[in-house]
Amino acid sequence: MSITAPASVIALATTALVAAVPTAHAEGEVNLYSSRHYDTDERLYSDFTDMTGITINRIEGKADELIARMEAEGANSPADILLTVDTSRLERAKDAGVLQSIESEILEDRIPSNLQDSDNQWFGFSQRARIIFYDKADVAEPPMDYVSLADPKYNGMVCHRSSSNVYSQTLLASVIENHGKEAATAWAQGVVDNFARDPEGGDTDQLRGLVSGQCDISISNTYYFARALRRDVSGVTEAIDTIGWVFPAQDAEGAHMNLSGGGVAANAPNYENAVKFLEYLASDQAQQYFSAGNDEFPAVPGVPLSESVAKLGDFKPDGVDLSAVAKNVPEAQKIFNEVGWK
Repeated sequence: MSITAPASVIALATTALVAAVPTAHAEGEVNLYSSRHYDTDERLYSDFTDMTGITINRIEGKADELIARMEAEGANSPADILLTVDTSRLERAKDAGVLQSIESEILEDRIPSNLQDSDNQWFGFSQRARIIFYDKADVAEPPMDYVSLADPKYNGMVCHRSSSNVYSQTLLASVIENHGKEAATAWAQGVVDNFARDPEGGDTDQLRGLVSGQCDISISNTYYFARALRRDVSGVTEAIDTIGWVFPAQDAEGAHMNLSGGGVAANAPNYENAVKFLEYLASDQAQQYFSAGNDEFPAVPGVPLSESVAKLGDFKPDGVDLSAVAKNVPEAQKIFNEVGWK
């Protein structure tokens, strides 16, 4: 499988939608608990309502807080859907018992098997590749895979996020899955040895570190860089031509992918509406919005990319089972602690 970049752009308009506190079962409603914090998702919600007549009531918060809330609410929870970012959080929700298995031929057929739970408790709807960025003026031979980030020749050149960040955790978890625990530990130690600074900031800050000269190589999700291609991002866009990028491991496992997805709540009072909403997220229309509105890669193969995402070029994504990767996160955290990755 490869992700290609057709020249198709979907223009997004900003649509207002008032968040309401979910209530019990009511015809024509669905109660969404979401940790996605993107204003452009408003278009997804309003279009679904326009198409179906189903009103979306939202509660927004951090993923762990929403999962804990659903646990505390138990059988009385008004939640119909949990929507969140990263496979580890989706697996955490499954392990907590707040999701349920569903039957949907549409989701089974459209979402690739490695992007959905084996028990049909969650499905991925958009992706971000976690790739290598570098200062073109200072790095003549950038690392071409994740393993090479630990090469001593890059000593004092690498910026990365902290070990407490879920993107860091799932990247190391994927290294464990693809290369084994021993190799993953050696890799993590090598990256720590090559740090230009202690881990700090978000993904955009890793790109800003390249522009400011604090580091020469960094790791970030693609949608942060694609966003800077599409509109002004302070500290990045003004020097974006100085930044090069590499989709890692193209001759091996492929680029690591982070997933955004969702599932139906275990005690969903509006089950049928919840399934309809998830099926809508897998439609071509919604998949194009993920790309045009938030610079993400669609989960459904063959859906056209927005211009900013298409500029990044074609690449091979890692086809590893993301459920298996998520199960490695506790081991990844142990390794981070062992090697002193702050």
